[in-house]
Amino acid sequence: MNIYKEESVSNRNNLIEWFEAGCKHASNYKIGTEHEKFVYIDKDLSPVGYEGERGIKKILQCLTRFGWEEIYEKTNLIALKKNKQSITLEPGGQLELSGAPLSNIHQTCVEVNDHLEQVKTVGKELGVSFLGLGARIDCSLLPELWMPKSRYDIMKKYMPSVGNNGLEMMADTSTVQVNLDYSSEKDMVKKLRVGLTLQPIVTAMFASSPLQNMKKSKYISRRAAIWLDVDPNRCGIPEIVFDDGFGFEMWTDYSLKVPMYFIRRNNDYINCTGGSFESFLKGDLVEAGGNVATIQDWEDHLSTIFTEVRLKQFIEMRGADAGPWKNLCALPALWVGLLYDTSSLGETEALAAEISIEKLKKMYNEVPQFGLSTNINGRTVGEYAKDLLSIAINGLKRRGIVDAAGNDERGYLKDLISEVNEGKSPADKILDIFNKNKTNYMKEIYESFSY
Repeated sequence: MNIYKEESVSNRNNLIEWFEAGCKHASNYKIGTEHEKFVYIDKDLSPVGYEGERGIKKILQCLTRFGWEEIYEKTNLIALKKNKQSITLEPGGQLELSGAPLSNIHQTCVEVNDHLEQVKTVGKELGVSFLGLGARIDCSLLPELWMPKSRYDIMKKYMPSVGNNGLEMMADTSTVQVNLDYSSEKDMVKKLRVGLTLQPIVTAMFASSPLQNMKKSKYISRRAAIWLDVDPNRCGIPEIVFDDGFGFEMWTDYSLKVPMYFIRRNNDYINCTGGSFESFLKGDLVEAGGNVATIQDWEDHLSTIFTEVRLKQFIEMRGADAGPWKNLCALPALWVGLLYDTSSLGETEALAAEISIEKLKKMYNEVPQFGLSTNINGRTVGEYAKDLLSIAINGLKRRGIVDAAGNDERGYLKDLISEVNEGKSPADKILDIFNKNKTNYMKEIYESFSY
C-alpha cells in the first residue's frame, strides 16, 4: 500500500492496511531507540526552562554545530533533525533522542554515545548537565518551565479530567525505549503479547526512581507508579491483545475508540480532545472543523496511545525508567536478544505463557513498589529476570554480530546481569546514596546518574 501521509482516508481498511505495510522480512529488521533525560543547571541542580542563556532553546541552537537542522512550531524552536534521527522536547524540558533505525546494537550504542558526547560538549559550555533518572527527585516542575508546544497545551488541559497523575507524567518522568520490527501479523501478535506480559519484569530491572520531593517514596519506580493513574482509556495493559483472533484489525478497532487529543493543519493544532478517531473517520467529529482524516492524523493519534507496549508499523517497548549510560544500550540488547532470534522468541513465549492475565495485572500494579522482589507464581520477578537475561544472552550469541574488535552484542548486558544477580536495580544505588548521606545526597546522585 502506498498512501501518502497527506492523503485522506475514509475507511478502517486503509488503517488496517497501514499496519500490514509495516511487515518486514527478518533480514531487514531494524532497531530504533529513544531515551529522555532531565536537564539541570550545574551550579544549583535546578531544572532549566525554555528561554534563557542556559535554556532548552539555547541548547538546541548550540547543537546545530553538529549538523542538526532546526524544526520550528511557529516561532518556537522545538526540535532538531539529522538523517533519520531527531532531538525533541518532552513537556518538562526532558531532552529526547529518537534514534535512526539501525541494524545492530553496536550501531545503536555508537549513535547514543555520539549524541551524549554532543550534549555534554554543549552542556559544559553552558553550565548544564543531563540526568538519567526515571522521575524528578526534587519537586514537580514549576508551570513556567513547561515547554511551549501546542500539543502539550492541549494535553495539559485535558489530562486532569481523566486521571490524577497526567501532568506529573508529562513534566516529571523520563524513560528509555526500543522499537522493534515484525515480519507478519502472526509475528506481531506473538511479540506484542510477549512484550506486554514481560514488560513489568523489565520495568523492575531498570527501575531508577525511588525518591519524591527529596524524600524516600514507597516506590522503586515512581515513574511506573505515576503511569497507573494517567488515563485508563489509553494506558496500561490492553487486554484485547490476549483475545482470540487478535491482529491488526482488532488493534485498529481499539485505537479508533481511544479518545483523541488533536489534529494538525498548517502548523496549527486543532483541539479534538475526547472525540474518537472513529467519529473523525466518518466525518462526524465537529471539533475537526470539517477536516478529513489522513494517514498523518492516524500516525499522530497512535502516538497518543500510551500502553506499556505500543503498536505502530513497529512495536514500541515503553516501560523502562531512564537510567545510567550503560542502560541505554542494555535495554535494546535485552529485547533484541529475546525477540529477534527465533529460538529465543520461542523460549520467551513459553516463559510468558506461565503468567496469566490476572497475574500480569497484579505484577503491573505491584512492580512499581516492590521491583525485583515482587512475587508471581511462587517466584520473584528477579528470578524471572534472570531467566530473561539467560535467554537474551543466547539469542545475541546466535546472532553473532561483532564489532571491529570482534565483540558480539552480549557485552551490552554485562552490567545488567551483575545487578540482577545481586537482586538490585539502579534504584538500589540511589537509595544507598540517600541512606548514607541524607544531607548532601542530591549532588552525589546527580553526579552518579548524569551522562
